[in-house]
Amino acid sequence: MSEPAYVELRSSNAGRRVLRADLTIAATTLIWGATFLVVKDALRDSTPLSFNALRLTLATALLLVVYWRDARALFPLRLNGGVWRAGLLLGLFLGGAYAMQTDGLKYTSSSHSAFLTGVSVVLVPFMVWLLARARGLGVSRRLRLHHWLAAATALAGLYCLTFFAGPKQGGQVFGIGGPNLGDWLSLGCAAGFAAHIVGLGEFASRFNFRQLAVLQIGGAAVVNAVLAPVLEHPHVIWSERLVLTLVATAALATALTFTLQAWAQQYTPATHAAVLFALEPVFAWGIALLWGGERVTLASMVGAVLIVGANIGSEVGDLRGRPVP
Repeated sequence: MSEPAYVELRSSNAGRRVLRADLTIAATTLIWGATFLVVKDALRDSTPLSFNALRLTLATALLLVVYWRDARALFPLRLNGGVWRAGLLLGLFLGGAYAMQTDGLKYTSSSHSAFLTGVSVVLVPFMVWLLARARGLGVSRRLRLHHWLAAATALAGLYCLTFFAGPKQGGQVFGIGGPNLGDWLSLGCAAGFAAHIVGLGEFASRFNFRQLAVLQIGGAAVVNAVLAPVLEHPHVIWSERLVLTLVATAALATALTFTLQAWAQQYTPATHAAVLFALEPVFAWGIALLWGGERVTLASMVGAVLIVGANIGSEVGDLRGRPVP
C-alpha cells in the first residue's frame, strides 16, 4: 500500500473511532439524563436515602465483580492507606451529592433537578481556584473572563428556572415564583458534584482509577445508609417499579457508564466530551416532557438554554488551546 493511501486509511479509521467514542458518550449522557425521571417515579415506593443506599450498594457489588483484580489489591490496608483516604473522601462528596439530589426530586421536577445539578460544571473552576489559593498557588489557577461570563449566564438561567413559574392568569408570560426546597437541594447537589470532580482531578493521576471507583461508590453507599435512619423514616416497598429502577440505575447508570466513559474518552477530543456531557439536562428535560408530562414554559426554556450555554462555555473555554488527549 502506498504511503498516501495508508495515511488516508489510518485517518479514516481514526475518524470512525472518534465517531464511535462520541456516540458512546452521547449514550452515557442519555442514560444519566433518563435517571432523573425514573428515580423520581421510583420514590413513590422508597424514601430517598434508602433508595440511594440500595442503589449504590448494588453498584458497588457490580464494580467489585468487574474490577475484582484491582479491588483485591486494596488489602492489606496498611499498604494502601492513601487510596483508601482518597476514595472515601470522594465517596463522602458523592454520597452527599446523591443524597441531596434524590431528596430534592421529592419537591422539584426532574427537569429542574437536572438543569440545577448541571451547574456543577460552572462551579468547578471556582473550587479549583479556591483550592489553589489555599495552597498558595493562586497565580497559576487564575479565573478567566469566560469563567465569570459562564457564572453570570448560569445565574441568569437559575433565576429563570426558579423565580418564574410560567404563564398565569391574565396572559402573563412570566409569573413570579421562587425556589423551593427541591431547588435548593439540587443546587447543594451541584456543589457536591463539583467538589467530587475537583477531588477526582486531584487523585486520579496518583491512584488506580478502578480502585477509586470501587471505594468512592462504596463510600457513597455508606454515607446514604448512615444518613437514612437519621434524616428520614426509612421504608421500602418492593414493587416491580422499584426493583427495575434499582437495577437500571446501578447497572446501567453507574457500572456500565463508568466503563463506557473510560473507554470513550481515550479517543474523542476533550472539547467533544465537554459539549456532549453538557447535554445531560437536555436529555433529562426531553424525557420529562415526552413521558413525564412536564410542561414547557418560556421561562423554563430560557433558563435551560442559559444553563446549557454556560456549561459549554465554561468547559470549552478551559479546553481551548490544550492538546487533544
